[in-house]
Amino acid sequence: MPLSEYEQRVLDEMEQQLRSDDPKLARTISGGAPRRPLHVAIGGVVVLAGVGLLFAGLWNAQVWLSLIGFLAMFGGVLLALRRPKSGGAAPEGSAGDNVRPIRPRRGGGGSKGGGAPLMDRLEERWDRRRRDDR
Repeated sequence: MPLSEYEQRVLDEMEQQLRSDDPKLARTISGGAPRRPLHVAIGGVVVLAGVGLLFAGLWNAQVWLSLIGFLAMFGGVLLALRRPKSGGAAPEGSAGDNVRPIRPRRGGGGSKGGGAPLMDRLEERWDRRRRDDR
């Protein structure tokens, strides 16, 4: 069942809000950069070579050879699953420039440090943003 126009618009607004509030989280959730096919191919070859070394070590009763085979398999999997690193810091003027650290509130109410519970603060901030958008 497809989303209605209203639901799609609200979902798009929430996505845009997430991207502007926390770009690093948005990149992490969206999957980031794709894996490089060369790394996947080389990693697969290294895994297969590791399997061969593992069985050769078992066949010849050479524990050290089997250990090298296991390490090669592990390294091959890490290489195949590796993603390229993102391009450093966020450019100037990006959404990350307006990030402020969250400071605990001073005053009564709540537990631990006297601040309001986390969900109450988040709901209050959400309501404030919604009011400002209107």
